[in-house]
Amino acid sequence: MTESIKVDSPAQLQMSLAAAMTLGLRPGIFYRGATLSCINLLLTYEGGCAGNCAYCGLQRQRDGRFSEKSFIRVEWPSFPLEEIIARIGRHPERVDRVCISMVTHGRAVEDTLAVARSLQPLDAAVSILMAPTVMTRENIVTLKDTGAEIGSVAIDAATEELFDRYRGKTVKGPHEWERYWQCLADAVEVFGDSKAGCHLIVGLGETEREMANTIQRVYDLGANVHLFSFYPEEGSALADREACPPGQYRRLQLASYMIQNGFTSYGSISYDESGRIAGFGVDPEEEKIVIESGIPFMTSGCPGKDKLVSCTRPYGDGPPGDIRSYPFAPNMEDIAKIRMELTESYPGCSELEEGQ
Repeated sequence: MTESIKVDSPAQLQMSLAAAMTLGLRPGIFYRGATLSCINLLLTYEGGCAGNCAYCGLQRQRDGRFSEKSFIRVEWPSFPLEEIIARIGRHPERVDRVCISMVTHGRAVEDTLAVARSLQPLDAAVSILMAPTVMTRENIVTLKDTGAEIGSVAIDAATEELFDRYRGKTVKGPHEWERYWQCLADAVEVFGDSKAGCHLIVGLGETEREMANTIQRVYDLGANVHLFSFYPEEGSALADREACPPGQYRRLQLASYMIQNGFTSYGSISYDESGRIAGFGVDPEEEKIVIESGIPFMTSGCPGKDKLVSCTRPYGDGPPGDIRSYPFAPNMEDIAKIRMELTESYPGCSELEEGQ
């Protein structure tokens, strides 16, 4: 097995540790038998990413070489593209989807296209996590023509003020709020409704009301929401910040699922004076059924061949002892824990407590 950290993309790509385990490129087993059928790839360059996002392990001002930096709190080992393709071809039963994550780099678009072309012979759908700062609408069209099925944008922050504070001018980053939203709108237009995704991170300082409003905006646009719970990345500018409170994340997971599936809307949800969700605006029995299904609390991401989530990102936003996005269906004990977390500082918790 060949491994190198000296060759740039497209010849060389980084791969999430979970994906490397799935393909047998790294040893290990997943806690509680979690599985991953999406191979997450990351463009890699000696010069790194031009972004300087305060919460990201790949931020420009973080010490260390780009290829040696952790991302989402784990290592991303580097492998030749040829070897990755060979491994996927050898284990087609394990892989439903491949996601190419771009970084903010001048060559990112052409190199993503090169990787996408190389993946065409494989029996796997392709998603692109796009880098709006270095892209045009025409680039998105070309990505689709090259075989990409889904295009996603990591807006991450719920408000323009937080975006600027952690991704834009305040941290001397190149990213602009309106450009990211325009890229998401272009992705919906090019790929089609529900074929575009938007990453949002809960716990960067927004209120639950602000995040619910942004979630509604994404769904109204025709895109899907992929939620993440903020968990501090060692070495990043926000390394000392507290992780998102579990209750805050659970309420927004539930709100996102209910908005997406037509149970409620931002305007039907009630909020207290601090912007915390106080009620979901649905029948208590219906709410109980949705919660007990466990589905709202599973990882939200691109689907696999069975239409369930392929990109389960096992323990990507919380360790096994503090699961935030479940990479499998929660069992009865998990649901009981989720109920407790939902009612954490929840003014309208009496109806939820009745179902415990």
